[in-house]
Amino acid sequence: MDRLATKYLKPRKALSTACAGCGLGQVHKKILLAIEQLGIADGDLVWGAGIGCTGRQIFNTWKGDNFAGTHGRVYALATGLRLALPPEKKILLTVGDGDAFGIGLLHLLHCARRNADLTVIVADNFGYQSTGGQYAWTTPDGAVTDSSPHGMQDPNWMQNGRDILDMLRAAGAGFLARYTSVEGRNAVSGIRQAIEHRGFSLVHIIYPCVTHFFSKAPGIRQPADAHRWLRDRTNPSPSAEFPASELTFKTGIFHRAGHDTTPEFGEQLRAFTKKIREGGGHDTR
Repeated sequence: MDRLATKYLKPRKALSTACAGCGLGQVHKKILLAIEQLGIADGDLVWGAGIGCTGRQIFNTWKGDNFAGTHGRVYALATGLRLALPPEKKILLTVGDGDAFGIGLLHLLHCARRNADLTVIVADNFGYQSTGGQYAWTTPDGAVTDSSPHGMQDPNWMQNGRDILDMLRAAGAGFLARYTSVEGRNAVSGIRQAIEHRGFSLVHIIYPCVTHFFSKAPGIRQPADAHRWLRDRTNPSPSAEFPASELTFKTGIFHRAGHDTTPEFGEQLRAFTKKIREGGGHDTR
């Protein structure tokens, strides 16, 4: 068994439930590497998961405390935990692109608006792959999927001048980053910095699904070829010849706010509660 799995994961849950060649294992390992570099013990962190491929792979693998949320609602549960738990306890969420940018987007935006101290890792495989490969919020324009056999025509969050990270920044997110699963140390470093950030942080990680998306959209059925496709489009050199409409990925830290910019939600409410208890609230007479 992998060293990190032995150290941090429950033995009966450590074996992957993902399809052969799936990039989710790479995402999971990067998170564990960041946790190890920070010296976080299993009792120091509560790990929540969403629904779909990401939830099935990662939920309840962590040796410490775990929880799961119904589709798109994990952020509301995490916010409640943030207020109930000691400030030094870390909260980490792993969700898919549907949980984050579809059904859960409103909850995610409110979590960013409040600047709750938690870290969200969005594992994005370009659509709803666990239910057969339907297109969704980050599926590339024109991609062939089960629900778009003639090419995806529904505008997405990642092309034509839009970037979902811009919306999250406007909502109040303090730390935002994007990577692909084929990246190494820089992705681990970004996750580590997100966990260290005091306030709301999110890391968007794109990974290949060889069972559905890659076999139908670019027509790639071999895992090595799928990972190569993603690597070629990760921070491509200016000399790379990709059409303007082709999806490529500029990765790294997208936004980092100063700690004094916005108060963390739990700290703000604890200070407010203390003020009320000491008789310093507003006079409502």
